[in-house]
Amino acid sequence: MKSAFLFVLMTSAFFVQAQPAISKSTLQLSPLSEYDGAWNEPKYLLCNTAAKVSYMNEEEKKVIYILNLARTNPALFCKSVVKKYATESDDARLDNSTYLNSLIKEMNKLDPLNLLQPDPDCYKSANCHAVISGNTGYVGHTRSGTCLAKRYYNGECCDYGHDKALDIVMSLLIDYDVPSLGHRMICFSPYLIIGVSIQPHKVWTYTAVLDLHY
Repeated sequence: MKSAFLFVLMTSAFFVQAQPAISKSTLQLSPLSEYDGAWNEPKYLLCNTAAKVSYMNEEEKKVIYILNLARTNPALFCKSVVKKYATESDDARLDNSTYLNSLIKEMNKLDPLNLLQPDPDCYKSANCHAVISGNTGYVGHTRSGTCLAKRYYNGECCDYGHDKALDIVMSLLIDYDVPSLGHRMICFSPYLIIGVSIQPHKVWTYTAVLDLHY
């Protein structure tokens, strides 16, 4: 009886020791976790709509993830990300910027929006324009030839000089020196699908094209 008890005790101890340790590396952290731990709540994983697509790279998928987070909880994004990003940025243009101030004011009043879903046709459209623009050094939305045939969007955002997802999203939301705030308007419009392509650019080092459609 005693030996049987010891066997059970030793077996239990073995299984306890065999349990894998949970480390931070095994947790799925939000791309905004460094700004506020609240972004790690499981409900925000739904914003990672492009996680399983194969036609976009990780940074392109992250653009959609972050943009969806901003659309899902504009007030939290403004409080935890926008203000801190502007403070830590090396961009002197953001100091007392009317563009930044208007973004803060708008996001504090903005109601949550639907999640954007990845779409292969939007991606092909964005990718073609990003590649051609990058190779030629072009800045703008005009297309011709193959890219005109692949054009598939109701709204398009083009960013220059950034290859990191958060920098791209923040650049489009702040929309510095764009009086119409057209990029911000597109990012906060009820589009349904999106494609993102980040490519090298002959003049600006990088360009990111976001094509959105209903």
